[in-house]
Amino acid sequence: MGRSSLAALVDAFEKRGEEPAYVFRRGYRSVRWSYAEVARLARRFAAELRARGIQRGDRVVLWGDNRAEWVAAFFGCAVRGVVVVPLDRGSTAEFVHRIVTQVGAVLAVCSRDVCKSMEAVPVIPLDELSEVVGQHQPDGEAPSIAREDILQIIFTSGTTAEPKGVVITHGNVLANLEPLEREIAKYLKYERLVHPLRFLNLLPLSHVFGQFLAMFVPQALGATVVFADSLNPADIIATIRRERVSVCVAVPQMLASLRNHLEREYDNGGRLDGFRRQLRESEGKHFARRWWRFRKLHHEFGWKFWAFISGGSALDAELERFWNRLAFAVIQGYGLTETTSLVSVNHPFKSSKQSIGRLLPGREVKLAEDGEILVRGENVASRYLQGQAMTKVAGDQGWFATGDLGAFDASGNLQFKGRKKNVIVTPAGMNVHPEDLEQALRQQTGVRDAVVVAVPVGGNAEPCPVLLLDPGFVASEILHAANQQLAEFQRMTRSMVWPEQDFPRTATHKPQMAVIELYVSSHQGQRAGGGIEDVLAQLASTGKAAGRSSAELNLTSMEKVELMAALESRYQVDLNEVAFEEASTVVDLQRIISETERNIPKYVYPRWPRRWPFRAIRWLSYWLIAYPATMLLAKPRIHGRENLEGIRGPLLIACNHTTMADIGFVLAALPPAMRTKIAPAMQGEMLESMRTPDATLPWWRRQLHRLEYLLLTAFFNVFPLPQRSGFLKSFSFAGEIVDHGYSVLVFPEGRRTQDGRLSPFQAGIGILANRLDVPLVPVRIDGLFEAAREERHWVRPNRIVVRVGKPVRYGESENPASIASDLERRVREL
Repeated sequence: MGRSSLAALVDAFEKRGEEPAYVFRRGYRSVRWSYAEVARLARRFAAELRARGIQRGDRVVLWGDNRAEWVAAFFGCAVRGVVVVPLDRGSTAEFVHRIVTQVGAVLAVCSRDVCKSMEAVPVIPLDELSEVVGQHQPDGEAPSIAREDILQIIFTSGTTAEPKGVVITHGNVLANLEPLEREIAKYLKYERLVHPLRFLNLLPLSHVFGQFLAMFVPQALGATVVFADSLNPADIIATIRRERVSVCVAVPQMLASLRNHLEREYDNGGRLDGFRRQLRESEGKHFARRWWRFRKLHHEFGWKFWAFISGGSALDAELERFWNRLAFAVIQGYGLTETTSLVSVNHPFKSSKQSIGRLLPGREVKLAEDGEILVRGENVASRYLQGQAMTKVAGDQGWFATGDLGAFDASGNLQFKGRKKNVIVTPAGMNVHPEDLEQALRQQTGVRDAVVVAVPVGGNAEPCPVLLLDPGFVASEILHAANQQLAEFQRMTRSMVWPEQDFPRTATHKPQMAVIELYVSSHQGQRAGGGIEDVLAQLASTGKAAGRSSAELNLTSMEKVELMAALESRYQVDLNEVAFEEASTVVDLQRIISETERNIPKYVYPRWPRRWPFRAIRWLSYWLIAYPATMLLAKPRIHGRENLEGIRGPLLIACNHTTMADIGFVLAALPPAMRTKIAPAMQGEMLESMRTPDATLPWWRRQLHRLEYLLLTAFFNVFPLPQRSGFLKSFSFAGEIVDHGYSVLVFPEGRRTQDGRLSPFQAGIGILANRLDVPLVPVRIDGLFEAAREERHWVRPNRIVVRVGKPVRYGESENPASIASDLERRVREL
């Protein structure tokens, strides 16, 4: 297409104007950026680089979460000819320091929470990039950049090995992008029917595959890219449906996690056998019949969702069949960092099952005598940063030896056969491929994941599987069942169960084999704490739970709140707060997490009250019924309403809790425009008991409770805030509410007052205030408790007083307990 560099893509972004480009989470909020906004920030960042004297060829480190600012910084460097050094978000500070020194970086752009680790170079917080470069006009002065100029240096090895940087040029990326764009152009006329396509990208931007499916390929379709902040399968499915995602980009491990989640859901409902029977019966059926058979599942994902794009590692054939039987397309490709991601890719509408697709134009592939895949073309990087040339095959000029084994099928599609370097040579002289053993193990009931490592034996090796097992399953029985599917020389005689909830993984969710192999070779017994101890150590490093023993917790109540939030995030579960409060050891926490995973409470977060005609019904019912009743029966005296004058956006309102009637008096104290655009949080357990009443109650009582739930939800737009567990999901839903322009009302005491006095505020309000990013308004109601205690149906005017405080904002770095204490003080002083 005649482009000499990726700087031309910034022009393409500008032409798309205000079309939606990126969606990502900031705290509990969803942030949306247009193509034009990304382009403007990229050019302003380019101007910032010029102002700092950063020249073509200088190195800039990008280290942070997936977000639009990351993309803008990348393209800003590309415009100036500055070399990007992208680093995994989970990299250690020591590893990053080694990279910064090795590449001679002159600037780092990174997430705020890791900026303190960057002491050797100037830093721009990624979260503040727009503010830092806001004084610049978009840079129109760009140096001439050629295809052979360096675009980025990507490091492929982990922290335990000497970092190896792959030098990737503008031409390397364009050589892969241009043939894809030519093929996409053939289908753009059909894309208009479903525009805009939305890609959910679960891969880090620090990896070239993640870059292609977030910054290069979707943009050729004018698509929107959604970045997820959670890898919890339930959260992923919720995001797919909420954002109306069309395609999910993931590694095979994530597809396996999603499958396991679905099977657990069916198992919990006693429908797993029926689900598996339907899967078997759908084999070979037409797509339309498969879709209709699993239409309820497609509704759960959302009607627009139709495909997965899998990469980063080989996709198990059985896993591919699973999703195909459900009438989802699975598109996989093959490539490495050294080949700038893609060598071959399956056509989305002409996919060849159990293959990694056809070769992209402009590259050559052949197989060595031992089946190793050899690649040649402009897409292949020329060298490593250390000056070492790419591995070449003797006598074959320009061929890159991938270290992977492959074959071509009768249709010319490339098939992946395993990794050459992973072959285990047994004492009997037989070659065993770990992938064959792992596939047999993963098919066994109770196995969540498995990797096979080589254990040295007399100068050779034997395979040793390392297993992640569900509770109640025994490794020896798993091995026996798997061995029945293997040849005699492949059979396994030893195994090890991984002691933590999951393997240590890279940013692309691959198991960190170096760490696992080290554990297998040196471990002398199970660790007591595992992942929980890791979380404790991380909290201690940030000053929380500092100096505490990992065996005996000995934590303060606030430290337990911090630990509980960290563990819920780490293990993606909803923990029982009562049981957690009673925990005194790491073993107690492990038991609680294990029990919670088997019995996660379910709460319904209703979205229908925000839709038409319920908005109109709520508006009419408030102004015709609720407001006149409040004024007639207990006309309150309002103080401080002027503090909200001029505020147009949503608020987080925190009020003391006296009676069930609190909501009506808070609404009366707000400016009229806000009164029907508010969502009060209500005790989740109470709401759930109304929605699904106890089966032992008389039928008419059950119907009455259901009616109460519908009326509360429809007329007051309430949503559940559980007291025992699940509050993080409730907080996330509050962020969704605010995204739609609604204010949120919460009662930080957690329960109604028993004596009229203010109870201590729970730390949860601090977490919510930290991550909701809206002004927080303290409100206090006086006189209502006394009137309720006297059981009066009519209260003389002005006896009930509602005071509204001045809005306040708290910084993201402020301690949640400090926020709760400060807010409690403000409410007391009203």
